[in-house]
Amino acid sequence: MSYNYLPLDKNPLSFQQVKNLLAFKQLVSITFDAHKRIVVCRQYLDKKLGENNELFYGINTGFGYLQNVKIDNEQLQELQINLIKSHACGLGEEVPAPIVRLMIMLKIKSLSYGNSGVQIDTVKRLIDMYNNDVLPLIYTQGSLGASGDLAPLSHLSLALIGLGEVHHSGKKMLASDALQQFNWQPISLQSKEGLALINGTQFMSAYGMHSLVQCDRLLKWANIIAAISFDAFDCTLEPLHEKIHSIRSHKGQVTTAAALRSLLAGSQIAIQKKEQVQDPYSFRCVPQVHGATKDTFDYVLCIFIKEINSVTDNPNIFPEDDLILSGGNFHGQPLALALDFLAIAMSELANISERRTYQLISGQHKLPLFLVKQSGLHSGFMIPQYTAAGIVSENKQLCTPASVDSISSSNNQEDHVSMGANAATKCKRVVDNVEKVLAIELLTAVQALEFRRPLQSSPAIEAIVYAFRKEVSFNEADRILQVDMLKAIAFIQNDAPE
Repeated sequence: MSYNYLPLDKNPLSFQQVKNLLAFKQLVSITFDAHKRIVVCRQYLDKKLGENNELFYGINTGFGYLQNVKIDNEQLQELQINLIKSHACGLGEEVPAPIVRLMIMLKIKSLSYGNSGVQIDTVKRLIDMYNNDVLPLIYTQGSLGASGDLAPLSHLSLALIGLGEVHHSGKKMLASDALQQFNWQPISLQSKEGLALINGTQFMSAYGMHSLVQCDRLLKWANIIAAISFDAFDCTLEPLHEKIHSIRSHKGQVTTAAALRSLLAGSQIAIQKKEQVQDPYSFRCVPQVHGATKDTFDYVLCIFIKEINSVTDNPNIFPEDDLILSGGNFHGQPLALALDFLAIAMSELANISERRTYQLISGQHKLPLFLVKQSGLHSGFMIPQYTAAGIVSENKQLCTPASVDSISSSNNQEDHVSMGANAATKCKRVVDNVEKVLAIELLTAVQALEFRRPLQSSPAIEAIVYAFRKEVSFNEADRILQVDMLKAIAFIQNDAPE
């Protein structure tokens, strides 16, 4: 088996596999077992529909409030095509390409269990689209996060039938042109297939997994950057003592304190005598604050790993039990709550980071005001903190939970919705903002650390500072700091050193 392929079937996907998929641009496939399950389920459904006139929701009936409208057998294909066309009502910004790829992969994964009734050709085409980088144009607005991500997944599915637009080879083109380029025929959708494609939580799940991958990286950088600030502000090591954390043993707190002790081990600055007895909370309470965010991350990750290893369309088909059951696995409530929680927790990383930045420029602990040698003539690092403060304030506004809202739809048939799609898109905005605020702290902390010379920080911190100084030089006099800020953001977009 090629390691450049991620095989999809009933076996659970891990977080590391998702990270590898994104990092190494792996291709996807399904296993022989998944192929068999998909084929068996489709054969069962065809046989079931041919045996009797029983009504099955969305298979031979209308959708939503129109559930009681029977559809004739000769109209079932038209029903599925109409469903996708009518539900492709997305607006807003285009979904970023990495998230579109995740959506396609997660849709294939959900269909691979053989509980959805799709043709094998439909799944193969999704695989072809993914592996050939034919990415449908999908939009951020339109899903209520309850009947599945209907509008986003409809835009994803349009390309299967030769409609809508796609991105390919850096160009936007009609899906019909892309199909012609690859000599692909439009998929002739059979009963249930449109519903299987657009019912599901793959928009929310893809956004959530993408944010979790980013959060995983930023949590590590947050501890590293806080450790640089710790020495730059000449903080006392006492709050990191393991005895303190052993008597309030939240896992995240304990591991964060241990990480900071390890990062600061061997620092000449850390062991020198301090004039102050205690430091501000933004330094003293890093284990408690960063640790609580890490615990939240771990909780949310468990929710999403469960979700991406689930079947979330409706109705669900169980060939081995001779059952077709209509339920609500598409409802995004578990994800909506988790995404809101993750956004709140990550925003706190930025909140405490901005406070450390403020302390570093405030002229305390023998640091020059605004970290510049001739303050007054030069404004130094005054305004990056303004930018960080503005971003932190924006995050506080974005952290109003989406999951507490619900608006009835489909003539009150779908009377409670999760708003998980809104939670997903704004969570990504929060996480992107956290990255910017942490980068500003890094820029500020490395500048401040230079004023502790000739004392050295720890070998671990000095190695990071050395690498950073290859990108951003010491600020002797005022210059356009936005350039430095962008370089700092790019620096922490790389994986944090272990």
